[in-house]
Amino acid sequence: MRSSYLVLFVALFFTLGVVGCTDVGVNPKSSATGNNVLSEEGGYKSFLAKLYAGLSTTGQDVSSGEEVDIEAGVPDVGSTQYMRLFWELQELPTDEAVIAWDDQTIQDFNTMSWNADDAFNEAMYSRIFFQVAQVNEFLRQSQEGRLDERGVSTEVREQMSQWRAEARFLRALSYWHAIDLYGDVPLVTEDFARGAEPPEQSTREEIFNFVESELRAITEDSEGAETLAPAGQAPYGRADKGAAWMVLSKLYMNAEVYIGEPRYSEAIDVLDNIIGAPYQLEPDYQHLFLADNHTADGMIFAVPHDGQNEQSFGGTTFLAHASIGGEANANVEEDFGLNTGWFGLRTTPSVVDRFSPEDARPEYPSAPSNQFYAEGQSKEVQDLMQFSNGYMVVKFQNVTSAGEPGSDLNFVDTDYPMFRLADAYLMYAEAVERGGGGDEATALQLINDLRARAGLGRDISSFSEVDEQFLLDERSRELLWEGHRRTDLIRFGEYTSGDNLWAWKGGVQGGQGVSETLRLYPIPTSELLANPNMDQNDGY
Repeated sequence: MRSSYLVLFVALFFTLGVVGCTDVGVNPKSSATGNNVLSEEGGYKSFLAKLYAGLSTTGQDVSSGEEVDIEAGVPDVGSTQYMRLFWELQELPTDEAVIAWDDQTIQDFNTMSWNADDAFNEAMYSRIFFQVAQVNEFLRQSQEGRLDERGVSTEVREQMSQWRAEARFLRALSYWHAIDLYGDVPLVTEDFARGAEPPEQSTREEIFNFVESELRAITEDSEGAETLAPAGQAPYGRADKGAAWMVLSKLYMNAEVYIGEPRYSEAIDVLDNIIGAPYQLEPDYQHLFLADNHTADGMIFAVPHDGQNEQSFGGTTFLAHASIGGEANANVEEDFGLNTGWFGLRTTPSVVDRFSPEDARPEYPSAPSNQFYAEGQSKEVQDLMQFSNGYMVVKFQNVTSAGEPGSDLNFVDTDYPMFRLADAYLMYAEAVERGGGGDEATALQLINDLRARAGLGRDISSFSEVDEQFLLDERSRELLWEGHRRTDLIRFGEYTSGDNLWAWKGGVQGGQGVSETLRLYPIPTSELLANPNMDQNDGY
């Protein structure tokens, strides 16, 4: 259901405010009430659509810049979009991406020099807990007693258990992002009384256990349970068991980082479910990042974008436009389906050197070079602020697989591929290599399936060739610019280390090791002021 987000949103009077779950004193903006909105046919479905839209939109009226979900000190409304913020925090401090803009503190992410007052960091934290607050209210308003009070129809009631499971998935997704980025955060569910005292700060392990239990609950079939649709059977853009298994796999793969103990065997069990589900590997890698990628195979969970009906300057609109500039801008409409480039994002020499010339990931027939747009660009990044420094990664394009432009040259139709089957293949191989069990022959086959699609042939002859460095590099090649790199580098022990250097790591052109403190982002100062129960992360 690619138009999931296009349902007209109801006025969501019941959110806890525009900044975070602890800002319990914010007054509602609308005079609508739960009874007069949710008793109407379609009210709950619209509310569910708003929960999904929390990943892709910036508010209810982005055309005027009003009715935005969160108000943060970032340069513009587009900078508050969930996936744009998440991508920036996951990619800009790594070897995969640099940005040429001087928007407030955005350069601090390239140089790993942020602090607790950073507006982009605050916006990400706020976006996560705005999403959690909305889900909690949906769960409060959809309890049996509320449905009885409002005389909700049988048809809606029959769908409610699955809708509630989808809402719980979205909350678990955001809480996974929270512990990955921030560590110890408040655990607030629908049972938390609105208007009460600010919540206590929970440990990373407590949040880990909550997310694990929620994902387990909504993927297990039992009578009367709130359960997601079977893997591969949800409407497009909606969560099914496969999406939940992907988050659960991520949780287990990073358990040593999160809770100090390996959970690779559990990851294998969950990944077996995904690999055995009716997903297929898309034969054309580039199709996964084009304007009709909703028709591509191997998408387990995508964040839909629609140039006509869902418009924001975040997500893939940001990724497509910001990665174009220089000589590529001359034919930007014909080649990439855009009205103009934004002269922002490039990559570093470390990434360029990681690809062999035969690798078709990514591959751009319309560009002067096969993998990276190099015309007019230097490979080296001597100056972060010069767009001509660094090759362009034109991976996300607003053209279809038939070469036709998207429906709008300003806002793209390309969906954000949050979870793909290829990621599950690579996680399985990594979990096997790390001693989690599984089958080496299967892991080798999965890796060679990806390598063969990339035009490299089945060139890994033995699983003994699959060591940690190969796996980390292969994840970068397959999942380049898809928002995984920071988490991967931390798991492999190379994010802060002086052993793996890239351009401008630690604020030095040649790179340098940095403090272990930076493995977590700081709790925003605004949150510490709002909630006296919160402690700052060590080192900030």
